[in-house]
Amino acid sequence: MKKLTILFAILLLSLITTAQVKVTQLLCENRPDPVGLDVSIPRFSWQLQSEARNVSQSAYEIKVSSGKTVLWSTNKVVSSQSVMVPYAGTELQSAKKYQWQVRVWDQSGKASAWSAPASFVTGFFQKDNWKANWIEADFVEDSINRPAQYFRKLFIASKKIASATAFITSHGIYEAQLNGKRIGDAYLTPGWTSYKTRLQYQVYDVTNMLNQGANAIGVIVGNGWYRGFLAWGDNKNIYGNKLGVLCQLQITYTDGSTSTVVSDDSWKSAIGAIKAVEIYHGETYDATAEKQGWSTVSYSDADWAGVKTATYSFDNLIATYNEPVRKHETFSPVKIFTTPKGEKVIDFGQNLVGWVNLKTSGKAGDKITILHAEVLDKEGNFYIENLRAAKATATFILKGGERESLESHFTFYGFRYIKVEGYSGDLKPEDFTAVSLYSDMPQNGNFTSSNALINQLQHNIQWGQRGNFLDVPTDCPQRDERLGWTGDAQAFSRTASFNFGVNNFFAKWLKDISADQLPNGSVPFVVPNVLGAGASGSTGWADVATIIPWNMYLAYGDKRILENQYGSMKAWVDFMTKNSKNDLWNVGFHFGDWLFYRPFDDNDGSSAVTDKYLIAQCFYAHSTQLLINAANVLGNSADVAAYTTLLGKIKAAFLKEYMTANGRLVSGTQTAYVLALNFDMLPEGSRQQAVDRLVANIQQYGNHLSTGFLGTPYLCHVLSRFGKTDMAYTLLLQETYPSWLYPVKMGATTIWERWNGIRTDGSFEPASMNSFNHYAYGAIGDWMYRVVAGLDTYLDGPGYQHIKIQPVIGGTLTSAAATLKTYYGVAGSSWKLEGDNLLMDVTIPANAYATVHIPASGVDKITEGNQSIADNKSFPVTSSSNGVVVIELGSGTYHFSIAKK
Repeated sequence: MKKLTILFAILLLSLITTAQVKVTQLLCENRPDPVGLDVSIPRFSWQLQSEARNVSQSAYEIKVSSGKTVLWSTNKVVSSQSVMVPYAGTELQSAKKYQWQVRVWDQSGKASAWSAPASFVTGFFQKDNWKANWIEADFVEDSINRPAQYFRKLFIASKKIASATAFITSHGIYEAQLNGKRIGDAYLTPGWTSYKTRLQYQVYDVTNMLNQGANAIGVIVGNGWYRGFLAWGDNKNIYGNKLGVLCQLQITYTDGSTSTVVSDDSWKSAIGAIKAVEIYHGETYDATAEKQGWSTVSYSDADWAGVKTATYSFDNLIATYNEPVRKHETFSPVKIFTTPKGEKVIDFGQNLVGWVNLKTSGKAGDKITILHAEVLDKEGNFYIENLRAAKATATFILKGGERESLESHFTFYGFRYIKVEGYSGDLKPEDFTAVSLYSDMPQNGNFTSSNALINQLQHNIQWGQRGNFLDVPTDCPQRDERLGWTGDAQAFSRTASFNFGVNNFFAKWLKDISADQLPNGSVPFVVPNVLGAGASGSTGWADVATIIPWNMYLAYGDKRILENQYGSMKAWVDFMTKNSKNDLWNVGFHFGDWLFYRPFDDNDGSSAVTDKYLIAQCFYAHSTQLLINAANVLGNSADVAAYTTLLGKIKAAFLKEYMTANGRLVSGTQTAYVLALNFDMLPEGSRQQAVDRLVANIQQYGNHLSTGFLGTPYLCHVLSRFGKTDMAYTLLLQETYPSWLYPVKMGATTIWERWNGIRTDGSFEPASMNSFNHYAYGAIGDWMYRVVAGLDTYLDGPGYQHIKIQPVIGGTLTSAAATLKTYYGVAGSSWKLEGDNLLMDVTIPANAYATVHIPASGVDKITEGNQSIADNKSFPVTSSSNGVVVIELGSGTYHFSIAKK
């Protein structure tokens, strides 16, 4: 009897525990347990976990402490907010670790248990927290090869260590070591920012790497973005011509005392195995020149040179906001072969960004060279002409003896294929591993469908993002460019926000946009700006200042990003206004609808050329509307009124200048009509005829798109918005050039820069501009996720607090599914055609809610869990018309079956 009582108690406890809400996934400034925050008011987020339906939060309580001292307790706060709750406690101190916990009350007033503790470590809040000096090597540098420079110092930790934290940055790209071990797992640090005003430092917990007694710390620095070649010609030393290190190690002992180790004139410097390194050209590593144990105590640095301290302002030093670049997926060779030209080539099966790890043995002085390429030419030979001036070569000189493991350090390559020279004998697959590098953004979104080509397209979209989101959103990762082109980034930003968590990634980059924005408000073509002040102000590129902040707000509900960028948004709109006459912005240089469709030897005017100033007027209106939106969110009613008046004038000027009395636009292209319709440039009475003209244009091209970078992101959205979903699906599923699936059919594993980078006969578009890893055209992903799968967010609950489920079924697809890890939890929408039924699965995370649009002729056609929703009050129906039933749902997972007959 006693045993039965115990079993019953356990079962009861299990049921109670299962029903109780748990608090999980604690984030501080959108990151788990971040180290090195210089945000004085950090924000806290958490998720509610429950197997029950209709779970929401009615209140929360947060505790922040330092050791055993509670610095802030909110007590019970009646609020449903669980995302980005701002800290409001005692002023935070520099270089300190804090713990925090949260508990919540659910919709019934039942309290959860306290969450497991989470933590955050602050960086430096004041520049005088820095006690270190900038140091530079005190030897005569090889000014031709400019090898990486090595710095080191011995020091004593005199007592038993409680904690140790390292603060490091550099002029150049660095890798730090402590007692012979690498510090951290980040690469290409300190990352790329607008260094003159914003140079990031990294913070590392090195407690477990430090010894009581003697220790050695070392830093290697390569040219990187700071002084390496960037853009074209002899464009180098943009931020400075000397490499340098700033390092501060703060040690706390168990007795409460502290000590600090800093970079100063006691350090030593030398050169080592990295004989040459450039981002574009690659790296030469001479293993015979390795300084074995150079960052250990036992190493003798008697022949090393000294260092010089240098005076630089600390005003530009900032903590690291976004996720660092880390190693990710690895790839083994899928094919090893000899080309018709006799080249030894390895195919890794995926166009990626990173480098190759080589494991081999040989004689001292043997040289192995690895060249990188994205594609083979039509004869099957190694093709690198599209890299232009970039050498993209890894050279390894063996030290001989034991088996060696070699890879690059301060560069990256865009490649699927490598050509190997100097390797003795046949290439062995186990000797070569491709390692991908990209910013450590969490992969949040997934999309799949019944069409294998569409699934490959989604794969290509994600890999295009992985390869080009390497600390900044680059246009391409392989040729002599790799710059933060603003037009590409804005076009792709909404798609990017679904596939990966890019809130911090873009928040950091947007601050560089503000930093590099010209005093007159013009926005550079590339950010960080390495092209000069004259390279700015192009429509569709400069509008990055308004488009990405708004897209990030929609995707993540992050109001602070609008607060931070509002001045930049307003400055850009004001720039256009100041340069307009009679409310027309029709001056200056513009890229236009970049890489639009234009057939070779165009004799009949088939090229889809759109008037650049028509495009400019559309984006002028769009940016003004986004500024109005942001002003509304931020409660700036004066700006809402002023810019609403301006917007009316902009649209009136557009109609007067660019539309005839009969409604025809002066440019009859797809892009012209798409932009005019998407940005609501036309009166409602003129929109349907414009849609008809758009569809007719598509049909004129044989049901093919003809848009470039600026029209493509909105094309299918406009078609589905105005009732032309069938045509949108026709374009999505089109397999011949120009289309999204043409590159897929040609074997692409990433998105191409051009619609036909490889022609049907295997030849190439001009090598001067023909990247095979260029994400802009991947912007179609946004339509796939939000319309095909039907997973979207409402403006009254951005960041997927109020979820919109509205799949639009069409084409030859028989199923589609999307899932997204939101700040509230996983949201999902999927559908499948099965016989005479449509099956819909919907997932809504706790503390979120959804409006679900179900394609059904009536409520009586819908069942959930084998029960008609007409008989279930848990499914409140808000409308039923035009073949769509709309219901409101709380959290949970739902399985709907809709009878089509």
